[in-house]
Parts: sequence; C-alpha cells; structure tokens
Amino acid sequence: MDRHINVPFTPEEAKTLKAGDMVYLTGTIYTARDAAHKRMYEALERGKELPFDIQGNVIYYMGPSPARQGRPIGSAGPTTASRMDKYAPKLLDLGLSGMIGKGKRSKEVHEAIVRNDAVYFAAIGGAGALLSKAILSSEVIAYDDLGTEAIRKLSVREFPAIVVIDSEGTDLYETAILKYKKTEE
Repeated sequence: MDRHINVPFTPEEAKTLKAGDMVYLTGTIYTARDAAHKRMYEALERGKELPFDIQGNVIYYMGPSPARQGRPIGSAGPTTASRMDKYAPKLLDLGLSGMIGKGKRSKEVHEAIVRNDAVYFAAIGGAGALLSKAILSSEVIAYDDLGTEAIRKLSVREFPAIVVIDSEGTDLYETAILKYKKTEE
C-alpha cells in the first residue's frame, strides 16, 4: 500500500505502517553514518545531549556526494544499515521513530524496533541521484569535521522508502523470501 507520512512521526503513526508498504516521507529527516553514530553514542555516555532532538525523528544512513550547481545535495543513496546496529537500539530507546538504510538488521535492532513502536525503511541502493530529487534542502548541523559523514538536517518531499521492519516485527526480507519459495514450489 502507498502511504504518505509527515516526519517526524509518532509511535501511533508508526503502528499504522506495515512491512511492504511504499512510503513517501515529507518533512525533516537527519543523516548519520558510522562516525556520527559513534560520536552521538560517546556523547550520551558522557551525559551530553544529542545534536538534534531524536524524539519522533528519522535517521537516514547516507553520506552524500558533493552537490551539483543549483542543487542542495549530490547523490544521496543509502548505506548498509548493519554498520549502525550497535548504536541503533539506544537511539530507538530514546525515541527515534525510524531509520532508512539498506540491508538486514541485527536481532537487537529488530527487538528495539518492536519495543519502541518504530520502523526500519529501505531506500533503493544505486538510486542516489534519483533519491536526491526528493531532498529540498541540506544543512550540516553537527560534526562538520566528518565531511560527508557529518550530521545533516534534510528537508524532504515525497522521499520514497519501503517499510522493511514494522512495529510488530514483521520483516519484509524474511516474508518476501517465504513468499518467493512458495511461488517456486
């Protein structure tokens, strides 16, 4: 089912999303990759605040290429989500509503998604130039020294993603395999 969701969103809204739904996100999302996640985790360990309000927000695992003239951002494709798995449960427990990446997630992340009524979205890898067209603005808000891995605040309109793990724990990567196997037999 196609869904249009404003971000940030609440756990109640997350509960309406089901694995396999095509979702178009509009609003504000944040980017963070490995190095930024490590810094956020270290900040939390020291009792410091995160560089943005995590409550209800979505983190996109992406490091953009340089912007072409007249564009707010360059190619903006997803990176492999499992690299953030050791940090994601803590952020979900603090109120993160969603993550966008590509690939499978660990058991711990899966459990944290369910525990917090959150979702994991996948964006299409290799389609970074196309995805960047849904990004209206991009502003580095933290860790500028990390270059493409700095945390960015993105304004998006109709950013396309697919619900992979929903708040009930249904994992599209698992259900799609089972459905395919049945078709093969």
